[in-house]
Amino acid sequence: MAASPLSQQPPAQAPLAASRRFGLVANRLHRQEGVGALGRWAEACEAGIRTLNLGLLAVGGTHDALVRDGLLAGHAPLTRLPHGPDGGLMRLVSRISGGLVPADEIDGVIYFIDPVDPSSLYPEAQALKRQCVIHGKPFLSTAAGAREWIAIELALAGHATGNAFAPREEQTVALIAHDALKQRMVAFAALHFDLLSGFRNRVATGTTGGLLNDLAWSRGWPADVPWVTRYQSGPLGGDAQIAELVLDRRCHKVIFFEDPHVARQHEADIQLLERAVCSATEETTCFNSPAMAERWAQALRVAMPAQ
Repeated sequence: MAASPLSQQPPAQAPLAASRRFGLVANRLHRQEGVGALGRWAEACEAGIRTLNLGLLAVGGTHDALVRDGLLAGHAPLTRLPHGPDGGLMRLVSRISGGLVPADEIDGVIYFIDPVDPSSLYPEAQALKRQCVIHGKPFLSTAAGAREWIAIELALAGHATGNAFAPREEQTVALIAHDALKQRMVAFAALHFDLLSGFRNRVATGTTGGLLNDLAWSRGWPADVPWVTRYQSGPLGGDAQIAELVLDRRCHKVIFFEDPHVARQHEADIQLLERAVCSATEETTCFNSPAMAERWAQALRVAMPAQ
């Protein structure tokens, strides 16, 4: 496995006294030795995980795969939960929501999803993602996203990240928001306009794209040049169009402000885009809430203050 900047950090900095805690799940494909995203992530990010003293509550088979491969050996905050069929995933849903006592609560979930594994569509898997969105906590479903989130946590904790953040000038970012959150997306874009303008391209679904172009033109963006490329609205196929960009490896980051209370008829569009993102697990990251996007933007400014 190739080394990453996160695995090459000097061990000079002491771990944090108190850690954040994340749930950790991997579908069967991603638990396979040598080919699964779980092993690649743990190896690439091990130094960062140890520096952060990051707590990891791993569902049974995921924990066992780490032990089998000799990864994160001796990392005290690594805890084994029961297998999924025995309630491991359900316990993570409870703990994202606050748990039975305050000490149970976790700060986010890393869930390496194989889009053709039916267990990723089980009610507990869907509830886990939904509760993360409701509570504004990270739900990281791709290898690229999980690697980047360790860099985010390191940056915000005051540790060096090397060049762990992908260069924006080589990437395309998608900006999508459900109706109730469109103004939140406009406010996010206004606050981080220069950061988002540093991407090679920006794409969006219909109405959101129109609002974002209006914002850009009001800030002096050339009037004859769209700031974002607009596709159809989500219900008319815009999510599917952006999913095709993701599948072609032409969209590298999806910032999707999801309303977890949207009508059920939109659920298929959301799942289609999510499955595309998980199919491009090594190349694409997805942030599903304003809280995730804000934490990413803050970390990027800390790690690259001159940009």
